[in-house]
Amino acid sequence: MSHPRLPVFSYSKEAILGPQMDVPWADTMVLNPSIVELPGRSEIFMLFRACGAGGPEAEREGVSSYPIQLGSAYSEDGGQSWQADFSQPFLAPALATEEADMFCQSRAGAPVVNYSNGCIEDPRLFWLEGKCYLVTASRLFAPGAYWIKDDPVQCAPEWAVSGRHGLGRAASENLTVSVLYEIDRDAWIQKDYAAASRYVAAITDPERGDNRDVVIFPELVQIGDRHRYLSLHRPKQPELYGDAYDQIAPSIFMASAGCLEDLGTDKAEHRLLAEPIFDWEGDRIGASWTPIPIGDGEWLLPYHGKQDARIGYTQSFMILESCKDDWMRVKHRCPTRMMYASQDWELAGKFATPCLFTCGGIVRNGQLIMSYGAADTFAGVANVNLDELLNYIRAFNAEGQLFNDLESVVK
Repeated sequence: MSHPRLPVFSYSKEAILGPQMDVPWADTMVLNPSIVELPGRSEIFMLFRACGAGGPEAEREGVSSYPIQLGSAYSEDGGQSWQADFSQPFLAPALATEEADMFCQSRAGAPVVNYSNGCIEDPRLFWLEGKCYLVTASRLFAPGAYWIKDDPVQCAPEWAVSGRHGLGRAASENLTVSVLYEIDRDAWIQKDYAAASRYVAAITDPERGDNRDVVIFPELVQIGDRHRYLSLHRPKQPELYGDAYDQIAPSIFMASAGCLEDLGTDKAEHRLLAEPIFDWEGDRIGASWTPIPIGDGEWLLPYHGKQDARIGYTQSFMILESCKDDWMRVKHRCPTRMMYASQDWELAGKFATPCLFTCGGIVRNGQLIMSYGAADTFAGVANVNLDELLNYIRAFNAEGQLFNDLESVVK
């Protein structure tokens, strides 16, 4: 039995955005963009991750901590070309160094730990209940030049690493904590960046370990007799979410709660959605950006996998289905990596491990437009016909086997 025809993906022939040598906060990397449409506007809007050596405030003992922040861009031609604002970051870490300064005010007006104090990366933009939101992967301290030395605490102050504080693992280990922001549409358009975002809450619990690749469904989801906010997350230590998970690689989990602020607390409930089953996913899998509803209770979920340092990070897709009396589940899953770095510009960056990493997608005129980072250094855009993609995914069951030929699918 022949395999279904692969949909055709088109990719940027060169980077749409890259490092800016004359911009201190973006002179090293510009990558992992997320995209969104804003009501009443024809443009596509983007937030991208940027890293630079920065100024004196970014230095520790004369060495740059390479803080990571977000910048803004937009496209007026459907994503073919982009105008980026490198005059200032859209959202930058405070870079405070004293424990007493590791706090900010939440959307509700309460003082909370500012888990974005040192690092704000990998944006995921989405709409929910008429509001635009942003999820970031954040840290209390800048991670430093991780492409040279991958040590999260290399730029953390001594008091944090020593454990003599009340900030837990987030400070002692400088773990990734996923943070939710509310975005003000008008302030963003007017480039009033100081007013364009409000800190909502940490939506992962650092006491349960490093946790990133968090996306939130764009509408409430029914689980049993309750309507719940539902997120997907990728804990680095799955065993901390139940003894049944002590032998699996980092995987995609679900978290549900009655309000957004509870997703990172003990009030949230968690279930495993999917774990690695193919070779190209062997080291880990995680959600890439907010699922897209495709009708009849189904959702398109883009996700990524990492095999090893040679194959790196690649992308594929699942279709999920809502279950009225139970949690969401996988209905269809591609057995192959469908998007991966192959062009010279996608491979020639700071990061030696091959990496094509999508953080955003929208549908226009039947085309799925996706923004991605490459080599942890550049940004690009890819397109695919949505119906062709969905038809291909639906040829496989939840285990990645062809429905009409359940022999093993080549990994």
